Amino acid sequence: MVIQAGVITVSDKGSAGQREDKSGPEVERILKTIGIEVTRRTVVPDEVDQIRQSLIDFADHLRIDLIVTTGGTGVSPRDVTPDATLGVIDKEVPGMAEAMRWESYKITPHALISRAVVGIRGQTLIVNLPGSPKGVRENLTVLLPALSHAIEKIKGDERECAA
Repeated sequence: MVIQAGVITVSDKGSAGQREDKSGPEVERILKTIGIEVTRRTVVPDEVDQIRQSLIDFADHLRIDLIVTTGGTGVSPRDVTPDATLGVIDKEVPGMAEAMRWESYKITPHALISRAVVGIRGQTLIVNLPGSPKGVRENLTVLLPALSHAIEKIKGDERECAA
């Protein structure tokens, strides 16, 4: 099964053309290492409604298997990506978010203020990542061994999970 992914970079400055998106390309580079193809990328401002609409469009209309957002996962007033994500998912996958925070905490105590969410909308897995390339690497790398299996299960694979 070829997994198709979409990347949504959440950045006021990036969406206004005032900052180059470096985290979105980093997500794409990392996903390619495990054979996941990024078929869509976009940059949106830190606005709940625009983030929600992009998530819905990617999941419901484009039927993308995996959506990775980057940016807006902290505690600043404009950090609203987790709020937007919680507004569109059917269920959370807390173990993945916990694993990202745990691995990141080994590097920096600032990981404790991450509000990143991982969840499922329909048959799409949605993962929130930090907005820096370094944060993307630290957080996404820990999920790589489980991504394909999670997506297969979300799509209805009924095979036993035992290794």
